[in-house]
Amino acid sequence: KSMLAKAMAELLPKEELQDILIYPNSDDSNNPVVRTVAAGRGKQIVGAHKAEAKKKAQFRHTLMMLLLLGIAGYAIITMQLLMGLIAGAFVFMALRYTTPREEAMVPKLLVSNDTKNIAPFIDGTGSHAGALLGDVRHDPFQSGGLETPAHDRVEGGAIHRSNGGVLFIDEINTLDPHSQQNLLTALQEGEFPITGQSERSSGAMVRTEPVPCKFVMVAAGNLDAIQGMHPALRSRIRGYGYEVYMAESMDDTPENRQKYVRFIAQEVKNDGKIPHFDQSAIDEIIREARRRSNRKDHLTLKLRDMGGLIRVAGDIARQENAPITTASHVITAKKTARSIEDQVSDDITRHLREYEMTVVEGTRVGRVNGLAVTGSDAGSVLPIMAEVTPAQGASGTVIATGMLKEIAQESIKNVSALLKKFTGKDVRNIDIHIQFIGTYMGVEGDSASVSVATAVVSAIEGIPVRQDLAMTGSLSVRGDVLPVGGVTYKIEAAAKAGIKTILIPRMNMGDVLIEERFKPMVTIVPVDNIEDVLKLALVPENTDGFLTKLKKMAMRSTEMLADTPAINQTTA
Repeated sequence: KSMLAKAMAELLPKEELQDILIYPNSDDSNNPVVRTVAAGRGKQIVGAHKAEAKKKAQFRHTLMMLLLLGIAGYAIITMQLLMGLIAGAFVFMALRYTTPREEAMVPKLLVSNDTKNIAPFIDGTGSHAGALLGDVRHDPFQSGGLETPAHDRVEGGAIHRSNGGVLFIDEINTLDPHSQQNLLTALQEGEFPITGQSERSSGAMVRTEPVPCKFVMVAAGNLDAIQGMHPALRSRIRGYGYEVYMAESMDDTPENRQKYVRFIAQEVKNDGKIPHFDQSAIDEIIREARRRSNRKDHLTLKLRDMGGLIRVAGDIARQENAPITTASHVITAKKTARSIEDQVSDDITRHLREYEMTVVEGTRVGRVNGLAVTGSDAGSVLPIMAEVTPAQGASGTVIATGMLKEIAQESIKNVSALLKKFTGKDVRNIDIHIQFIGTYMGVEGDSASVSVATAVVSAIEGIPVRQDLAMTGSLSVRGDVLPVGGVTYKIEAAAKAGIKTILIPRMNMGDVLIEERFKPMVTIVPVDNIEDVLKLALVPENTDGFLTKLKKMAMRSTEMLADTPAINQTTA
């Protein structure tokens, strides 16, 4: 986002840049005068005023020395030394403190664009009110000839220094409401006066004339930033500009791959120490970009993470004194530069295997190896257990534990509706207990719906589930297996745990881009509906009878859907 803002600054015309000067106001010292001149003229004007002030000061000093010498000579000739001393002190005090100081009349160069070849780009991220909107410094000596002139204490803010250029603010919602309100005023008016931001400072009494601040603002943030933005500021943005949603991935095309090659070269150049990448290393980076996109035929746009991988691969090549970065360096970097979530996931998996909580062999009733993803790139095996007990109340309930969040709880409700339809049993007389094992950080999302349904069916029917098999997928109330995210990382986590077979939604098959080392370790089976899942996961004693029962359940479900009257659209 900041790179886009910098690119915008390079496109703006630099011929319209201005220098901003602050002059003292002879009528009201607390209301300094603002003047603008062409870029580069500001230093010349200030230099001319300083030279003129220096000449006046030298003349006054020369006159004072001549008067003092004259008084001293007269006192010596007339022998009136005491009177001469008093007269000399009076003249010195009169010339020192009664005449105006020439330095106080020199204007202050608030904003200088003398040396800029492009329009200014100012990053105002995290700026407090004074740094963003300008401020007036406090003056501890406010009288007695020691005070600093008001115009000389004025400091420009980011909005003034970005005049004619681009102001970039990341996490716009972190600005306090007062700063956001002043920012929208500056955006709309194109000018904003500078005053002291602290009411306890002497600068609070100073208020300049409006200072030009015609800038292009690029504000960035996550989706939750919209809630923290001032409604009026967002209204100005929508009225005078654009709201742009940044996609997380782009199409995997030759043109976009070429852009990725340019991005790699840019990161190498910006680092300045790592060697360049050969074709094999570039291919591996692009492959990783496809994996991290979690979408078929797409490349990720999380360039900050990809830049980190590029730098780590370059550091490894530099450590080996290699003249060029190769694919082997990139593969090593992927193993080294892992996210915290990925490292924690591996640690939890090892912990569960030590205590035999991760079962990858044999069969168990009411136990399924589900799959989950933590963060954006950390897969993990999620054991799910189900048990059926007689109902404790008037009707049966579904009790799920394991720090389930809102979407996960709703997916459990959908599973319970599906069970009523497929099992043919009266679930009002039973309580269904579902437990997610090892979910210390909570469970969110509906990708465990298939696993929960399989575990509950196994518990109700008493049919064991294969433990060398894991599954992931969302489940509709009609029994269709719907696509989920993070299938690549989930499959790799299952392979690390020793699981042989993995069931995923058929629509996710194009999203699978696992590492080469994991391909011989697992068999990936696409499924379309819950019937496919149950056929592959459950191990009944009587296979023919079980398949016949499944067909009857499917026919019962179809008949119930067919008997449901269509909902006609009505108009009030």
